Amino acid sequence: MAKRLSIFPLTGTILLPGLQLPLHLFEPRYRALASDALARDRRIAMIQPQRPSEGAPLFSVGCVGRIGEFEALDDGRFNLVLEGEQRFRVIRELDVTTPFRQVEAELLEDDENEALSSVERAGFEREARRFADAQGYSVDWDSVARLDDMSLINGVSQIAPFDPAAKQALLEADDISTRCELLVQLMQFFGRRDGDDDRVTLQ
Repeated sequence: MAKRLSIFPLTGTILLPGLQLPLHLFEPRYRALASDALARDRRIAMIQPQRPSEGAPLFSVGCVGRIGEFEALDDGRFNLVLEGEQRFRVIRELDVTTPFRQVEAELLEDDENEALSSVERAGFEREARRFADAQGYSVDWDSVARLDDMSLINGVSQIAPFDPAAKQALLEADDISTRCELLVQLMQFFGRRDGDDDRVTLQ
């Protein structure tokens, strides 16, 4: 069933179901987006533009988030936390008079009970340790071991320092095993620093 969604296009940032994304909204159009969402259903759809320019075409898949915590500042800005609910696929962008963009989209059904095999989980954790060591990250591996598969794979996908195209590929993966396999491949490929830049890129 098609659904009308108000979107926040943001390069390099993805949201996945079950995760949280803190946002600071200061541009007038996104302050209007937050005000509109709070007055209606508290939902904002996150999606990446294909390039970081005004009005750029959108990637085809994003994720709907529900505003949880929020703070309306005196100058009109907002601090809020989006809670990822459901991925969506864009059908078309709508011609609207609002300052923020809107799309018609199809909501995607993900299996919330998906799990990795023990071999997949062990392989992922092994590669994650190598990647973290290569990048100089400090990780609480005991806490990692206590995470369920979905929280672990989606969480790493959302925060990993990959470029926008790689993060989009992770978002578009149709199941947790596919996303896990892609993450392992990306960590193997990107398991190095790029000169003096901490951010790992495909460029």
